[in-house]
Amino acid sequence: MALLTENNRQYYEGAQSFIGDGTIVSFATTFDTDLVFAAASNTATDYPLNNFKLYTSNSGSPGSWSEVVSGYSVSGNSIVFDTAPADGDYIVVQLKKLDGGNYGSTISEKAYGDTVEENYGSYAYTKLNDIINNFLVAYVGAGKLIPSVKRTDLIFHAKRGLQEFSYDTLKSIKSQELTVPVGLSIPLPQDYVNYTNIYWIDNQGVKHIIMPVNNLTGSPYTIPVQDAKGVPTQDNFDNNIEGTSIIEDRWNTNDLKNRNINVDDTVLASFYYNYDFPNLGYGELYGLDPQYANINGYFQINERENKISFSNDLVDKIILFEYISDGLAIDLDTRVPKLAEEALYAHISHAIIASRINQPEYIVQRLKRERSAKLRNAKIRLSNLKLNELVQVMRGKSKWIKH
Repeated sequence: MALLTENNRQYYEGAQSFIGDGTIVSFATTFDTDLVFAAASNTATDYPLNNFKLYTSNSGSPGSWSEVVSGYSVSGNSIVFDTAPADGDYIVVQLKKLDGGNYGSTISEKAYGDTVEENYGSYAYTKLNDIINNFLVAYVGAGKLIPSVKRTDLIFHAKRGLQEFSYDTLKSIKSQELTVPVGLSIPLPQDYVNYTNIYWIDNQGVKHIIMPVNNLTGSPYTIPVQDAKGVPTQDNFDNNIEGTSIIEDRWNTNDLKNRNINVDDTVLASFYYNYDFPNLGYGELYGLDPQYANINGYFQINERENKISFSNDLVDKIILFEYISDGLAIDLDTRVPKLAEEALYAHISHAIIASRINQPEYIVQRLKRERSAKLRNAKIRLSNLKLNELVQVMRGKSKWIKH
């Protein structure tokens, strides 16, 4: 049995056709993507939540299609009409895609969305729910190392394994394109765990890395209001009264935004080397602390507000924010790369056996070594090393690195 379940039209176009015969009312779709149905009428508030649109035509010719906005429902992945389509009527289920598909005649009738594009490359992944089902079939049962296991325990260990893999093995780096507002702060993404890199993008689309503030400044976690003796004051509910941060205000209003302007080289040199202005341009020329040798701006994670804050020279800049998630944002629909599937099976086996009493230690250690070996293999596979890329990078290794 082939592993590919969609034909080329379903995969690339996101469309599947049917022909009515006057009697059949139910038409089963075979997309890899499940149909999401909220309402049939385009006047309903929930109609945009559908991940597909339905069209019919008497002839099937271009320009003859009409959007179906009533008289049907969805059961599982099947379209169920209230009345059977006439004999010879053409029916198309169109998953939403970026260009709107080929069947709507107006913008409002187009199936705009990204359901089709999200499915691209899906063959390289396995859903976590499928991994759990496969594990129950292959690793659990009479005569096997794990005679029985609760599905809830299995889900827990699978999720924990996926979380651990996401931090240093899987491709769990996500990214967002954002604009730094006048307030200089952007909320952390909903599935944020840790950042990897942050860049601002110039007019040519080239990335420029933004450095963390390190020891330049910081954001206080609490800002209690003090009395004349320096003692924090409380409100009527005995909680500390919180004020505004003077540290953050001074950082947000410093002269960083005025430093990266184009001026005459002579004037620039006089400013940078003038002992009367020792902090002007600090860290941007040779001879200063290298960790601050940066003209691309700074960022910091504001733990009090759970936001990422930027220096004021980055206001209105387009930034690329790369961060790590834990791989569980979509629950059991989370996708696991097939190159790491075997490593996850090994992790689950070891976790289940190691958590049980009266298990022979040699079996626990064997499974531990097997988990480690398969995880190492998964890291190598997912590192995606290519010989041509390595050769290109190594050509620059002949250059001297001066410290």
